[in-house]
Amino acid sequence: MAQPTTRTEFKDWCLRKLGMPVIEINVDQDQIEDRIDEALSYYWDYHFDGTEKTFLSHEVTADDKTNRYITIPENIIGAVNLFPINTSVMSTSGMFSVQYQFLQNNLHEIGNGSLTDFYMKMSHLQFMEDLLVGAQPIRYNRHMNRLHIDTDWDVLNVGQFIVVECYTIVDPQTYTDVWKDRWLQNYAAAKIKHQWGSNLTKFVGMTLPGNVQFNGEQIYRDADEEIKKLEEEMIRSYSLPVSDMIG
Repeated sequence: MAQPTTRTEFKDWCLRKLGMPVIEINVDQDQIEDRIDEALSYYWDYHFDGTEKTFLSHEVTADDKTNRYITIPENIIGAVNLFPINTSVMSTSGMFSVQYQFLQNNLHEIGNGSLTDFYMKMSHLQFMEDLLVGAQPIRYNRHMNRLHIDTDWDVLNVGQFIVVECYTIVDPQTYTDVWKDRWLQNYAAAKIKHQWGSNLTKFVGMTLPGNVQFNGEQIYRDADEEIKKLEEEMIRSYSLPVSDMIG
């Protein structure tokens, strides 16, 4: 059959992988939905294809100034940077900017020579600004959906736009190709298998007609081992390297 493109097709794919309809999968529909949600949550947290870097623009309101934070949509799982909101030497535009003045006085030399000097001077000015002014401090928690900006909110005007560098989840309801991800398929199936084994553990030793016995404990152990291997594969092969924090 074709690869799944909807949540329903994805659920059916996982059940077929576990043996349905040849064998009965003793898992409730709500339990299946819960395990798929768990798989998606892990996928968004660790897989490099689970999130997308984006830039969120927000128009400042009177409530924002009163609260001293802005509300972030729920599909945003991380806010990492804020575009400068205060005027500085480097952000000044027009004929009074450093870049404009430098180019005006050195255009002839730049046009007939190397851009190394221009690059070094701009880098030095940026370094001075980073050292003396610094980045605008922000605080964000994905469970609160609030971006706190540690600044003097009086300098922000209602109607002014704030641009935030952030990461948003890749929603499979919009981008259906997510349901085709091999790791996600295997992980969701293993989670459902784990639930199946957990449901059957209370029937250990029960004999059915034909001397068939449940072995839920073995199903549970096999699924647990599969989940551990898939999570190790995620960290080793599909997660971005951990960034060092200095200072």
